[in-house]
Amino acid sequence: MIGLLWEGRGMRGHCFSFMLTVLFLGTLLTTFIWYMSNDSHVEPHRLPAPKKTEKRAPSVSSDSCNDCSHVEPHRLPAPKKTEKRAPSVSSDSCNDCSHVEPDKLPPQKKTEEKAPSVSSDNCKGCSKVINKVLEHYSQTWTKQEENYQKYRSQLHTRCRGSEKAILTQANTPVGSKILYDGEKQRFRKVTLELFRTFMKESPFSNKTWDTCAVVGNGGILTNSNCGNTIDSTQFVIRCNLPPLENEFKAHVGSKTDIVTANPSSYMKKFGGLQGQRRPFVDSLQKYGNSMMLLPAFSFAFSTPPCLRALYSVEDFEIPIQPVFLNPEYIQNLTDFWRSQGVREIRLSTGLVVTSLALEICTNVHLYGFWPFSHHPHGFQPLTHHYYDDRKANYFHSMPSEFKLLLQLHSQGVLRLHLGQCGEQ
Repeated sequence: MIGLLWEGRGMRGHCFSFMLTVLFLGTLLTTFIWYMSNDSHVEPHRLPAPKKTEKRAPSVSSDSCNDCSHVEPHRLPAPKKTEKRAPSVSSDSCNDCSHVEPDKLPPQKKTEEKAPSVSSDNCKGCSKVINKVLEHYSQTWTKQEENYQKYRSQLHTRCRGSEKAILTQANTPVGSKILYDGEKQRFRKVTLELFRTFMKESPFSNKTWDTCAVVGNGGILTNSNCGNTIDSTQFVIRCNLPPLENEFKAHVGSKTDIVTANPSSYMKKFGGLQGQRRPFVDSLQKYGNSMMLLPAFSFAFSTPPCLRALYSVEDFEIPIQPVFLNPEYIQNLTDFWRSQGVREIRLSTGLVVTSLALEICTNVHLYGFWPFSHHPHGFQPLTHHYYDDRKANYFHSMPSEFKLLLQLHSQGVLRLHLGQCGEQ
């Protein structure tokens, strides 16, 4: 019985071992078959895509260049043509010459051969205009007493410059209103403090000077040698605080009895007189004890700087005498000259003081009044002023006013001086 049981257990062990062997061999066979089936289609040593890429021309990746992924480096027709051109200057070193070809400069050659040009005020065909002016001017000048007396009488009757050209305590009492001539709705009431700044009476009342020079600042005075002639007159009026010293004295003189001072002539240069005022005061010393005519009541914005100029003179006690131009006189002058054909919005300072001179002077001479960009004798270019070439912003038309002055010259009312002194 025990022998049978042991024999049965031995048979079961052999059977189990056989099954394990069959399972192992089956697994091994299945793995081999699967491996062979997948390996038959793979060629690890072939890389067709990389080989084709290597045969192309070198390209730039889209990560480093967004706009050049379609560029073929071996095709660059534009750069080759550029290299064949004449050498150019890079835009980094020359902002205006990047398109210049150094071997072709015909416009520049023509410009160099021309006479020096004048800026935006250059008059095209000005020789015709100037020759027409000279037709009237070249006539031998003689004073026409009848014409002179007519204008003097009309100016005295309608404008009364000898009494009303400047504000005085006699013509503008405390409590009266000063109407701005440039702003009709504005006025300034005369307080005791303002009244104190006025001259007691007009310095022109019941006075007449034999010869007067009204000196403008035109570039025509450059190298004119008119200084001695101007200084030889009895009364000299100058405009807008002009320079008189050093190289200018021989051509414009130095004698001064009235000098006008528009705020624009000193506000920017001297910081509006808000800080140090000594430089401004020192600049006035060359005018001696003359009257400084200030247009304090033409516009409201002109009043503060004109008052500061007056206070500066008082504080430093220099001999020049600040006086205020009377806006009523300016309005009367404007109405008078409009009746004579002048149609300007505002009269120039030069025409204002010339009108005053016709009232208070027997013989009136004008220097430095020439509104054109070329000299009447030789047509050489002129600067705007005899001391600089800075253009002014005019409310008025200088050529139109010059036409009036030329007419007065032709009628023998006043004498307009052009060119060098001693040649006329």
